[in-house]
Amino acid sequence: MNPGTKDTAPRPSAVGGYEDWPSYLRSHPRHVAETPTGQELADALGVPSAPANSGAGIELAAPDSAVLQSVAFESEETHDGVTTSRVSWQLGFGPRTRAWFLRPAGASGPLPGVLALHCHAGIKSGGAERLVDAQLVNPHSANRGLHTSALQRKLYGGRPFATWLASRGFAVLAHDAFSWGSRRFDLGTPPWRTAAVVEGRKALWREAGVVPSEADLYDAAAAAHEDTVAKAAGLLGTSFAGMVAHDDLAALRVLAGLPGVDAGRLGSIGFSGGGGRSLILAALSPLVRSFVVTCMMTTYRSLVPSYLDAHSWLFQTPGLSRLGDYPELAARSTADRFLVQYALADELFPADGMRDADALLGAQHASGRYTGSFWPGGHAFTTDMQDEAAGFLLDSLSPAHRVFARQNGHS
Repeated sequence: MNPGTKDTAPRPSAVGGYEDWPSYLRSHPRHVAETPTGQELADALGVPSAPANSGAGIELAAPDSAVLQSVAFESEETHDGVTTSRVSWQLGFGPRTRAWFLRPAGASGPLPGVLALHCHAGIKSGGAERLVDAQLVNPHSANRGLHTSALQRKLYGGRPFATWLASRGFAVLAHDAFSWGSRRFDLGTPPWRTAAVVEGRKALWREAGVVPSEADLYDAAAAAHEDTVAKAAGLLGTSFAGMVAHDDLAALRVLAGLPGVDAGRLGSIGFSGGGGRSLILAALSPLVRSFVVTCMMTTYRSLVPSYLDAHSWLFQTPGLSRLGDYPELAARSTADRFLVQYALADELFPADGMRDADALLGAQHASGRYTGSFWPGGHAFTTDMQDEAAGFLLDSLSPAHRVFARQNGHS
């Protein structure tokens, strides 16, 4: 439908499933960070505060408390030495958040906790499920499992990363972020601009003899709809990245209160868009003691003019550059240590931008706080990179390292 055409049909919602989003923002002021630099970032992104002790949202307990009463444990299964629980919570607006909580089977004593943050990938029909063993994602949908396995082969070396990470001795939480998976928008009746893009995509599929799946149709709509979501966020005083950070902050506080998790030893890790989320989360919350950013680091200058179109609204928030260059955001974190992994043939970042970012990070941080590693290959989180990242987190979140960090002035 042409947006200029008059029609008697009601105009479709541009934020289907999130009609309560504006009222939520009115009742939840800006996130209050614990450091001035964290507050500057929260204000630049427009991060709203997460719900606390509200009947409509999560009852976010103190980090050392027992099970959060309003987080629902829906099922549990042990497979290949990992116990996986399906959990969910309600943030007070939009759909209920689905997540997976994974830990070594039979583990005793508190474990270091890691928030595993899924990538963007242009695939919003699913979220954190791409990090979980495909057999456990949706046992009633063979197609969904195949879709998950294909994404894991393409981007994660064929490995269900969160499941594998739990087998290495971590308590891992992987959740769907704002606009992905369970938190996706309802695009059954898409707004006009999104509908026009989808119709064009359908025509190309027909010409190529392709029969799209339900997930294909949704992802085509969601790719175009992200522009609308970013516009809505800006109009409401927040940003697309700020809303994702809101969901991540809530998930981090859930992880801190889950049974068997040592809230004093929390980390975050993500690949691509998930890596950007890991950096932002660490800069916003002192609960993150160590973090990993994989294939998501460069300088702003290197993106102009040829690499802008490679990235989404998750990475390109208006006004964020006023706080300094992208690598400089790491200095806003109170984490003890962090690792940045670069792919030398990354299609989304020029090599000179990655090298410049590495030099900037190395100059800004004392020896031992920042580690940068360069890997051959393109935009993917290979199993060798995962091995390095897991080893880094295991070392930096060990009890011995936490004692060393406290003795050397870290909180």
